[in-house]
Amino acid sequence: SGRLGLPLPPGVSPTLRNAAAVIVTAELPAFAKPGQRIDITVSTLGQASSLRGGALVLTPLYGADGQIYAMAQGNIAVGGLGVSGRDGSQVSVNVATVGRIADGASVERAVATGFETAPALKFNLHKADFLTAARVRDAINARYPGTASIADGVSIALALPLGNDARSGLMAEIEMLPVTPAPVAAKVVVNSRTGTVVINDAVRLAPAAVSHGKLVIRIDENPTVVQPAPFSQGQTAVEQSSDISIEEQSSRVAYLPAAASLNDVVDALNLLGVGAADLVVILESLKQAGSLQAEMVVL
Repeated sequence: SGRLGLPLPPGVSPTLRNAAAVIVTAELPAFAKPGQRIDITVSTLGQASSLRGGALVLTPLYGADGQIYAMAQGNIAVGGLGVSGRDGSQVSVNVATVGRIADGASVERAVATGFETAPALKFNLHKADFLTAARVRDAINARYPGTASIADGVSIALALPLGNDARSGLMAEIEMLPVTPAPVAAKVVVNSRTGTVVINDAVRLAPAAVSHGKLVIRIDENPTVVQPAPFSQGQTAVEQSSDISIEEQSSRVAYLPAAASLNDVVDALNLLGVGAADLVVILESLKQAGSLQAEMVVL
């Protein structure tokens, strides 16, 4: 017999217009306990075109160890819309093949954390930074001497008393300690697919001279109809001819002054008067020349 009490002969795979095969995913938060509810994401597989108005039947959610950690079920909320006509025309708004179910899964199994028994706990920074790690350590030790030590650029080890109550109270107080993160590194992020360029406030620009020209190649196709001579029993033919021209647009040398703030960097780049695609090339060249004092990240 098949799922939901539907018996299927061997080798039969029914195609239903109002059913869809889906993948259900969820993130199990730390300290999640059986009975708590979590949000889930439902994504289609195969030929399903929309989940709008659909409902998810009872579905077990497995972890990487093959154990069931939650059970999901409920009505799917979809923010998109997709319709199609018999002639193949389609209209879509946002994404109709992915939906969410708020509190759609019930946690069935807790994950052991060792919070109450581990000899030491570790705070992990979102990004490795030794200066930020040192500031976190100093802030904790200023309030609780000898409690914190730096394990590496990401982790700060905490020597805490054993027991849930004592550790929870101390952790609550540590979370309230003010810490100033280290200044962000100068960075220019370029999206090569869209041409988007993002520059953070730490970027600086040394004086430079920039000359940027364009090479335009133009190809014109000129089809010519050739008629046969009268009474020659020939056939009309089309003869293709191409005109290729290459034009090198004149370029001027622009002086980029030193820029000590983000506004100065933007004003200096605007002096060039180039588009996004050309700006990416210029920024990479400035980086190689040592004028752009920042890390380039190309997505």
